[in-house]
Amino acid sequence: MSALSVRQIRFRYLTLYGLRWLPSGLLMPVMILLMQERGLTLSQIGLAATAQGLVVLALELPTGGFADALGRKPVLAAAWVVGLGSLALMAVADSFWMFFLVWALQGVYRALDSGPLESWYVDATLAADPTAEYERGLGWAGTVIGVAIGAGALLSGGLVALGPVGPVGALALPVIVAAVLQAVSIVALLSLMAERRPASGSGALRASVVGAPRMVGQAVGLLRRNRVLLALVAVELFWGFGMITFESLLPVRLADVIGDPGRAAALLGPASTAAWLANAAGAALTPFLLRRLGAAPAAALMRILQGVTVVGMGLLAGPVGILIAYLACYAVHGASNPLHMGLLHRQVDGPYRTSVLSLNSMAAQPAGALGAVTLTALADATSVSVAMIVGAVMLAVAAPLYLPAWRAARRTPPDVQVGPEGTGGGPGHSGLAYEPAGPSLDAAIDRDGAAGRGGPVGRGEAEPVVVPTARD
Repeated sequence: MSALSVRQIRFRYLTLYGLRWLPSGLLMPVMILLMQERGLTLSQIGLAATAQGLVVLALELPTGGFADALGRKPVLAAAWVVGLGSLALMAVADSFWMFFLVWALQGVYRALDSGPLESWYVDATLAADPTAEYERGLGWAGTVIGVAIGAGALLSGGLVALGPVGPVGALALPVIVAAVLQAVSIVALLSLMAERRPASGSGALRASVVGAPRMVGQAVGLLRRNRVLLALVAVELFWGFGMITFESLLPVRLADVIGDPGRAAALLGPASTAAWLANAAGAALTPFLLRRLGAAPAAALMRILQGVTVVGMGLLAGPVGILIAYLACYAVHGASNPLHMGLLHRQVDGPYRTSVLSLNSMAAQPAGALGAVTLTALADATSVSVAMIVGAVMLAVAAPLYLPAWRAARRTPPDVQVGPEGTGGGPGHSGLAYEPAGPSLDAAIDRDGAAGRGGPVGRGEAEPVVVPTARD
């Protein structure tokens, strides 16, 4: 890893990050509509989607041990291969149980994928230059994800408008193209990610499997020791539940208003592109929000504002108003994620970084599954608008959970602030270096004696050979 310069590492990270999210952009406008077209009700779609959350809940922390023991590259490659398999199955699925399996494979993919790429970037950057500001690359990643998903959504809309191609239906065509792009991503990963693996072979795999239960116990113990971390992870419970409104229910809401699912899918292509560009713009506002409000207050404000935008999507009568609220929602979403992740990163050092990110993701995924079941059932029983308003309330009520981070930051002396002009880096900078939100996990673990016992802590061993990790 150290043979690469900081700039080369950042370029490779952003390239792989964009390739990772491009297929997702293709799927977002059509996934729910495709399942409806193939005979599933909204309630069935919600139940099928729970498979992803349950699988992630079971595998999120153990798969982190595989990444630490075997290296980030093989785990990430395995994740992307599983993702390719889920897309191939999605293209032909025509029953509830087939789609349930699709979502289960997506859960395996998400659990394996959650962490290794961002972790590799952070730790490779620090290995190349211990003084480098990795936050700049993390901020640019917010712009890359917006452009990648936006481009994928635009391409998806064009493919749907193109109509059926032979036996492939209009709504299935983006899935086929997403699978092709996923295969390209795997080749790029194998070529671009340079890693000095901490271990290899069956012995390392067995060790990570045996140590997984203890690792899970240690990771849960981190929440008990760190009140700020516990509150931040709790935010994800509400966030994961409420995100169903604009990720899954918005296409249905738009189709109801327009009266034609095909037209709604075609319209969602360019609309999703604009939304993810708005997401990128929101991420670019992060330094301004940090300067004016601070990380925790700004993050709390974004939670409330996002709830307001979702209410707009649920109540506004015409497609234009709904799409304006949709764009605003994604702009807020783009600003929220760097702020939240910045506060989260501040709670961790070195080998425990992936553990924190996995805990965060682990909370969001089952909460999303619960939201999918609850909100889709509510939409069937009442209306999509009512379900969206309930989801909006869940997003907004998470705001007070940023209070512990805000109080901890206020207790921090001003002279600990670092970073250029007190803003720390480029767009999307999280304020990690200058707004501590509480004791680090290293300190908490040392107090408990876990490191001294030499057992696995979070996603890393007590004395890891390499320190890589990150979130989805």
